[in-house]
Amino acid sequence: MSNNQSDISFRDVNEEQLPVAKHKLHGWKHFAGLYAGEHVAATEFVIGATFVALGAATMDIILGLLIGNLLAMCSWWLLTAPIAVETRLSLYNYLNKIAGNSMTKLYNWANVVIFSVISAAMITVSSTAVRFLFDIPAQLSWYPNSIWFVAIVLAVGSIVVFVAMYGFSTVADFSKICAPWLFVIFIAGSFALFPALSNHVLGSTSLGGWADFVTIGDSSIWTGFTSDGEKGIGLFEVIGFAWAANSITHFGLIDMAIFRFAKRKSYGLFSGVGMFFGHYLAWISAGIMGAGAAVLLKTTITSLDPGDVAYHALGMTGFVIIIIAGWTTANANLYRAGLAAQSIFVEQSREKTTAIVGIVTVIIACFPFVFSQMLPLLTYAGLLVVPVGGIVFAEHMLFPKIGLTRYWAKYQNISRSIPAIATWGLALVFGFGLNALDVMSFYYLFIPTWAFSAILYTLLAKKYGADKDYTKEVAAAAREQQEIAVYQAELAANEKAPVIDNSSISKILNAISTVSLLIITGFACQVMFFSESMDIYDANKAQFELYCFICTITYFVSAYMSLKRHKALNN
Repeated sequence: MSNNQSDISFRDVNEEQLPVAKHKLHGWKHFAGLYAGEHVAATEFVIGATFVALGAATMDIILGLLIGNLLAMCSWWLLTAPIAVETRLSLYNYLNKIAGNSMTKLYNWANVVIFSVISAAMITVSSTAVRFLFDIPAQLSWYPNSIWFVAIVLAVGSIVVFVAMYGFSTVADFSKICAPWLFVIFIAGSFALFPALSNHVLGSTSLGGWADFVTIGDSSIWTGFTSDGEKGIGLFEVIGFAWAANSITHFGLIDMAIFRFAKRKSYGLFSGVGMFFGHYLAWISAGIMGAGAAVLLKTTITSLDPGDVAYHALGMTGFVIIIIAGWTTANANLYRAGLAAQSIFVEQSREKTTAIVGIVTVIIACFPFVFSQMLPLLTYAGLLVVPVGGIVFAEHMLFPKIGLTRYWAKYQNISRSIPAIATWGLALVFGFGLNALDVMSFYYLFIPTWAFSAILYTLLAKKYGADKDYTKEVAAAAREQQEIAVYQAELAANEKAPVIDNSSISKILNAISTVSLLIITGFACQVMFFSESMDIYDANKAQFELYCFICTITYFVSAYMSLKRHKALNN
């Protein structure tokens, strides 16, 4: 095939179906920012408070989250990033090459369900802030007990659906500037309530040292017992959940879509930015805020929803963090669900499929169980798709080592891979069977299920022809990859290099946004470390809430103006 012919051929192919071009690869800062933005979100309020409700102990939280998040980071580094960087393909495209259209459609259906439920949970979380403004009771049952709460969910959900349909690129850009603010606000919120907890436990608003922190934690936050007085989860379960919480993206390999843009495999380590800012510090901070709010209101954390917690920790800023964090997370996941649905119903537009999925999502969001059961929902979602990660791992990592050929199904022109479909089905029976038999903690079920999938798929693939000679097909595929590289190099030569905004106005705007965060931090530290009595604490906290809200508005205005200027230069 001549270069001209290959150009015509590749121009007809959707860019998403080709390996990522070299000129579109990103450096490490991109992935550090991306994971910080995605994993410091509204879910942290729910999950952080849930650990308190589940009765984890203080040192189990401190050590368990440390170990579990290290394991999660290593999973991205050692599993997801290597396959993504070597292939430069998303999981969807890789799966289509090795398992055919039928398997890919089944997988997309699973993603429609998973991302719709996660999006629904975030709509519900955002709605808890809005319901607080209208003095609607907290929704703590699995079903809604207020028609006005349902009305709020429908209103908030409609905005989410509309933006996911038509304005997602703007929300994605806006989400990038949320990460630094979210991290500062989570820490500030815990600082704002910790003296009240300290006074409740120690009779003093001042913290004497690490021993006092552990005493307060054991007595009032992570007590080791549930609100019913039963012994709570232990170190093993905390580690398991921290590792399993994102099994859908690392063991399940969905984040191949992200790491296919990485210059190096080692960039998988930068998932740790999200893990330790979001799933470590933010979860701990959310637990402190939940326990602190419960003390101030003289109730239990199980009687509070995220709106209660955020308001009593942060005042008016609490409404902002719940609405924005929930909104941006819901939009991203509904967008993913819409894309998955559109790949099933290819004759329909993405906007139409997103609208249909969005309607179902908003109906689900009316039922508060979707956020109150976030831990098991995330774990079971991982169990549902982790077998696919095991199949891809076997094909890419194991096959070359044992004499089998990658992409053998494509070389045979198979549209329905029996080994892949059978493996996924049997793996689900295996994983959920282990859960039904209560063989082990369900937080760890993704590990044996993943291993079962990799082994079974390898055996079945060999039986169906993966061990045959595909020398000619492999050579043809290698030539095609070379032609794609040439085509992409020609495109790169014609692309405009990104323009860096070094203008004085943008520098001033960036300085204002940075100073705004520093001021919030300063007032939070004043509450935490300079409240010698409850009277002084109350005054300091009121002052913090005022300036936190003012600086939050200032931060978003200045940061968004800077972002718009940068976008304008590169359009």
